[in-house]
Amino acid sequence: MDLIGAYRAFAHVAERGSFTLGAAAAGIPQSVASRRVAALEEHLGGRLFDRSTRRAALTPFGRDLLPSAKRLVRLAESVEHEARRAKRRPVRMAVPDTCATLDLAWLDADARAHDVVIDFHRAPPAERADLVRAREVPMALLAVPPDEGDWAVPLGVAGVAPARPGAVHLESLRMDRTTTTRRRVLIQPEDDVPHVRDRLQQVRDAVGLRPSQVAVADSLVAAVAEVLGSTDLLLCSRAQAREFGLHWRPLGELRLARGYDLVDPTGTVHTHLSDAIARCLGAEGAQ
Repeated sequence: MDLIGAYRAFAHVAERGSFTLGAAAAGIPQSVASRRVAALEEHLGGRLFDRSTRRAALTPFGRDLLPSAKRLVRLAESVEHEARRAKRRPVRMAVPDTCATLDLAWLDADARAHDVVIDFHRAPPAERADLVRAREVPMALLAVPPDEGDWAVPLGVAGVAPARPGAVHLESLRMDRTTTTRRRVLIQPEDDVPHVRDRLQQVRDAVGLRPSQVAVADSLVAAVAEVLGSTDLLLCSRAQAREFGLHWRPLGELRLARGYDLVDPTGTVHTHLSDAIARCLGAEGAQ
């Protein structure tokens, strides 16, 4: 027998003096309320209501037990409330700085439908890995080579000048007699990882560019500011280029991509929210 449900039916019927009204207040059919009260009477060994009248009048036995029944119902409701709160306690998740606020908000909204509330912590790749190792966050999007991750984000370069058809070759950034400025490709902190940075710098050296022409910026904001005020290029995804109002083109000498793997001990976010995560990362094909 569902004792809590039986006591709840008993309390609602007693308060309203009617099985019909009491059942409605408890959110159950009248027949269910009647069965639960009858089962409770059998369990307690005494009549709770005088059924010789049209109203659900309490017997002396029922009046004596009603205060305790109400306390039990309130306690059960309190436990249920605390259980709901515990399930919705925010879970910290380390995410890239590149994730847009609106996309993170949609990810959080989608997660709440699965009783998960996310507290986002933006951080660069190395810091996200450190937070996981130190167990300061239970969830994180870690930077990995694209062939080892669950999501891949193709990279290219973007600038203020309208994009020409085709790819950008790094060798085109070499200075000659017709150029007066040394154009650069700026690497944002999110791409300061070996599988992106080292490969790009190897091509830089192979085509004869200066070391300063392919360099890591101090911050994403600083990198975008430099690009907006010059002919420099930003290494970024298509989604970021759209966000910053820049014109994006792929690289000619190599294909680069960010790779991401999710640390998710529960598996809930990975199973149900893969598309929302892809949208946050700017993975191509994300809706």
